[in-house]
Amino acid sequence: MGYHLRRAQISFFNDFENSMGGVQITPGQFGVITFIAVNPGLTQSALARAVGIERSTMVAVIDVLESRSLVERRPSPVDGRSYALVRSAEGSDMLKQLKPMVLEHEKRVTANLDPEERSQLLRVLSKLTHERH
Repeated sequence: MGYHLRRAQISFFNDFENSMGGVQITPGQFGVITFIAVNPGLTQSALARAVGIERSTMVAVIDVLESRSLVERRPSPVDGRSYALVRSAEGSDMLKQLKPMVLEHEKRVTANLDPEERSQLLRVLSKLTHERH
């Protein structure tokens, strides 16, 4: 099972990279920008928890996105020790450019699945990502 999941991920990521028309962005970076866009003001720690990655990894991702002027760290209005994350104007412009490209990419990589299979795949993958206690 792990082998097939990994092969699917590699195929998905390769097509994503080829679909971005030279824009240097990873699926993870796209996901982070999108999450920030719909949750402005989130702290790095809260974002890391929400997307399920280590806080130190999140710091590195935000550093890259901030260096590209796609997101901004602003002082948190509720916690002086934290930063609130917001997407920048450049980040908004990039999302507008990339969203249709990502939708086409997703249609292409799932072209062999009918609509019910796509929904089922998302449900099953969601179950696999929930922590087990």
